[in-house]
Amino acid sequence: MYARFFKRVLDFLLSLMALLVLSPVLLILAIVGAFAMRGNPFFTQLRPGKISKKTGEERIFRLVKFRTMSNKKDENGNLLPDELRLNTYGKILRSTSLDELPELWNILKGDMSIVGPRPLLVKYLPLYSEEQRRRHEVRPGLTGFAQVHGRNAVSWEEKFSMDVQYVDHITFLGDLKIIFGTVGAVFKRDGITSQTSATMEEFMGDETRSSSKETIQ
Repeated sequence: MYARFFKRVLDFLLSLMALLVLSPVLLILAIVGAFAMRGNPFFTQLRPGKISKKTGEERIFRLVKFRTMSNKKDENGNLLPDELRLNTYGKILRSTSLDELPELWNILKGDMSIVGPRPLLVKYLPLYSEEQRRRHEVRPGLTGFAQVHGRNAVSWEEKFSMDVQYVDHITFLGDLKIIFGTVGAVFKRDGITSQTSATMEEFMGDETRSSSKETIQ
């Protein structure tokens, strides 16, 4: 009952209240971000959402966050590596998770939930195994089970396994524990980066690893 009905009601009410209460903070961050990033302070990107019962395919939506990386390019017009584009302001946003606040709008609209598997890149869709794709049986979340158990410091396989575990065990108390766990993880600043990247290595499917960097902000 909670997962099918009350979870969405709570998502709507809590995201609406949070947007109203945090509107001054959002405005300040937008203004400061415009100066720090020398332009648009927002980062938007298409992400896969919950699998539609009608089409059997993931619903694609436009996620919105505060930008944490600049658009600096090299002499050939190519974006510089993540670690060079992640400036001091972006590091502060990322370490405090303030960059995630605009996603409250996605939650209000129904694209996302407060708790659920994090929405990743659309290009990963063909790379998931049948079991891994089950993470899309629910709305993606602002935070999730994997985010309080390692965040970017755990492997993709571990992360997806935790996502599916969450899908199979959604409860109100479980979501509450994840929310409180997220607050603790933010204060501790745990798992913000992977062991080899300023963000997280690109998912290549199965057990494959790649040294390339993904453009998830």
